[in-house]
Amino acid sequence: MSFLDRRGLLAGASALLGVELTAPLARALAAETAPGFGASHTVFTPEQRALVAAVSERIVPTTDTPGAIAAGVPAFIEMMIADWYQTADRQDFMDGLGILEGYAWIQFEKPFAGLAPEEQDLVLTQAMTGRIASLPGRFFEHCRQLVLLGYYTSEIGCKQERVYVPVPGHYDGKYPYAEVRRVFSS
Repeated sequence: MSFLDRRGLLAGASALLGVELTAPLARALAAETAPGFGASHTVFTPEQRALVAAVSERIVPTTDTPGAIAAGVPAFIEMMIADWYQTADRQDFMDGLGILEGYAWIQFEKPFAGLAPEEQDLVLTQAMTGRIASLPGRFFEHCRQLVLLGYYTSEIGCKQERVYVPVPGHYDGKYPYAEVRRVFSS
């Protein structure tokens, strides 16, 4: 009769765990998924997707660093709305998009995405200051928060907009801002 010692038991348990993890890890590594954000199902129409992209790009425009569209913010917003919002919250957001688009049509007889940047800024300023009738008061702030969250959690927002210092890294509490002109992230 063979008796297992502690070392043999641990070796057997490790081997069993390794066997159990091999197949799922192999499937995960073999899966071909596109980088970036992706919703489990489509929520936006092409017109709504263009509206979200235009709003996102006006909130975080392309400057010396890529803007919201390049960072994949519209796809991030669709993923959040599709996969994380409760039905009522999703409907409130979609209603807000419709009201914003309707306001653009009334004021300029064009969709928001087709407006000049100055006209888009005017519409967004009206939304931000609560001057669009029936648009929920916090709708613009909600959009802004989604855009910023999507942008600064993207690789572009984290590594190009900010100066990325991986952890653990050297800490210098008196590092002069004038040398980097960016906010640090880690």
